[in-house]
Amino acid sequence: MAIQTAFDLLSKPPAELPAVAAVYGSDTTLRSWVLAALSADGDVTSFDGDVVRWADLRDDLATASLFDFDGKRSIIVRDADKFVSNHRPELEKYVSKPGTSNRFLLDLSSLASNTRLYKAIAGDHLVVACTSTSDKKLGITATTRRKFLCGYVAKRHQAVLAADAADALVEMIGDEIGMLETEIAKLALYRGPGEVIDEPLVRDVVAGWQGKTVWQITDAIASGDAAEAMRQLDKLMSGGQRPIALLPQIAWSLRRLGMATAVVEHREREGRSVQLEDALAAAGINRPSEIQQAKKQLRGLGRARGKQLLPWLLDADLRLKGTHSAEGRDRFLLEQLVMRMAKSG
Repeated sequence: MAIQTAFDLLSKPPAELPAVAAVYGSDTTLRSWVLAALSADGDVTSFDGDVVRWADLRDDLATASLFDFDGKRSIIVRDADKFVSNHRPELEKYVSKPGTSNRFLLDLSSLASNTRLYKAIAGDHLVVACTSTSDKKLGITATTRRKFLCGYVAKRHQAVLAADAADALVEMIGDEIGMLETEIAKLALYRGPGEVIDEPLVRDVVAGWQGKTVWQITDAIASGDAAEAMRQLDKLMSGGQRPIALLPQIAWSLRRLGMATAVVEHREREGRSVQLEDALAAAGINRPSEIQQAKKQLRGLGRARGKQLLPWLLDADLRLKGTHSAEGRDRFLLEQLVMRMAKSG
């Protein structure tokens, strides 16, 4: 059939559901929604991919459910990465000629596009990429993410979400759909039917004490007060905030300070004079109150740390989505980053 993103499939489900589908990606909320959409027309039997063997599935795949009169039973292998590695030949054979009694769904964190299994499922059936991070190859952009939040996610809570409010949520929380949906559900309680959730409401409600604490972390980092930064970070994580959601909030203002430093460095290398206000404006800091605060923070950071902000933040973002995505390792990475950024001298 095709390769689709979760955004496309959930917004406009296919008229004909496939016999086999591979649902993969780092966003577990999107994966769960896609699996639910693909199995909504019948009974569901699930298996744990860490322990199930092909022999355990063979009979189920060949046997129709006694209770599905209008739809197909869906057989789902959840967390199927290990299962796929152990049974690739059997899966390739089944995908080439699947049974007609059931629908077979593989739930994976990743699936390499250069494998025969991926190509076979994408060619004759359906592959669904479940990620909300911008990806040119998949066609996922800030625009498509915004449209999905304002459409599919907001409608789940009978809410009307403005475009700038959706952008503010991503800016403050990150792009993980589960976290964004939780906040949209809360915001829906502040508006009546048909009333719009706008950007001011997002910044007022979502920020709250957590937003103030993030600013305290930023100030502590800029002033070189590592102990205070760590105290405030622990307060947020003890309150249930996950590192992958906290990093974008902490990085938002620090990234702009790093960009301003980069502008100063670039213009100095060209032998051009530069006013700090011009560098801040180039980094998107234009409001008078923001300019004064940013000047104070840049003076506290100093040139050496300011130059390192962008590479440090990029490295942390990549690691949190890769090698340090597991619980425990993610917290260690964020604490290490804050300590590094807040270390003066």
